[in-house]
Amino acid sequence: MKFAISVIVMMFCCSFSNANDGIAAVGVGGIVMKMTDAVALKKEVLSVSHDKISVEYEFLNESSTDVDEMIFFPLPEYTADFHGSKEYAGQPSHFIVQVDGKEVKFKTLIVAKIDGNDVTNELKKLGLSNEQIAYFPSFTLFGKKVKPLTPRQKKQFIESGFFTETFESNELVPVWSVAIQYVWRQKFSAGKVVKVFHQYRPFIAAGPSESSLGDSFSKEYCGDTSFLKAWNKIAAEKNNYVPAAKVSYILSTGNSWKNGIEDFTLNIVKKKPGEIVSLCFPGDFRKINTTTLQVRLANFKPQQELHVYFGNIDYLDYSNGDPGLAPPLH
Repeated sequence: MKFAISVIVMMFCCSFSNANDGIAAVGVGGIVMKMTDAVALKKEVLSVSHDKISVEYEFLNESSTDVDEMIFFPLPEYTADFHGSKEYAGQPSHFIVQVDGKEVKFKTLIVAKIDGNDVTNELKKLGLSNEQIAYFPSFTLFGKKVKPLTPRQKKQFIESGFFTETFESNELVPVWSVAIQYVWRQKFSAGKVVKVFHQYRPFIAAGPSESSLGDSFSKEYCGDTSFLKAWNKIAAEKNNYVPAAKVSYILSTGNSWKNGIEDFTLNIVKKKPGEIVSLCFPGDFRKINTTTLQVRLANFKPQQELHVYFGNIDYLDYSNGDPGLAPPLH
């Protein structure tokens, strides 16, 4: 059964300038590994706000032998052509991962695809760096320009079919998409708890304002009568426009662990009064304090991804703020 939260709250606010009301938020999730009967995810605390997602895990190797596994943090695949804002796609900013309180040095796996086929080696044979594969040179990567292509490279890319021409400006842009994963090897000692923490700034869908919620809102965000009444009241006070942001999180990665998530906590983190929030999620939320709404579930096996709507936000353009450190591309 789906439940809606429809209360007046204030959420952490973040937006990006190139989105519009018709664009969905790009959801990132948590860490994953291959299915195992040895390692159980005993506890997960997921905290969601506009400008930060943080996750705390507690894993326990319940077998009698040590387990050594590769841990993956997969990012949503994106096209290599246009990246007008780092808040929309690519690599999330401010990403860190810690194990038992110590920062982990992870590797970055980059795969370029065309129609599902891996073309990474072909691009590298033409002289492209990882940065040029991941981010088209005419756009910035965390405030830094990517090295431009040489005239010879451009000619080779045209001849090889790796470029296409845009209808609007007749510019040449890449036709490949990019899949990135952060990877590290983790030891789970028999009978020992391993604590993992990671955080990053989420990709969001937002804009200066919304004049309507759209036909799919109730299905995606479960806005009930109380929420709609509050939304319409705010819209009437603001010339029929409500500033909003939408954040998504991939919950289904929790199903790769033994018994799902045995003790799951979701925190929706508030910042000041005045915003409204709505989402579809099982369980009953309670107000922990003036800044946090919380729900806890036992043996949670997510059946759908998380989508959170924040309305009546204070507009803040992060495109001109601190971009954070760029995760390595090696």
